[in-house]
Amino acid sequence: MDCWHCRRTAVATCRFCGRAICEDHVQVHPYILELFRSQDTTKALVVEDAVFCGACTPRPAPIDLPELD
Repeated sequence: MDCWHCRRTAVATCRFCGRAICEDHVQVHPYILELFRSQDTTKALVVEDAVFCGACTPRPAPIDLPELD
């Protein structure tokens, strides 16, 4: 695969959108793996340095999907 930004050989894919990225354009961004409720508090299991392309814009908060209920 080629890098989304410069078309060089990619070394990773963005965790958020799947775009391929080379070693010069790779960035990191926190990624929520799982949310769970512990007593009265909601907690998140987070990876601090997930691969990020820099081109996509992950939403800062989860969105509601009432149609799946």
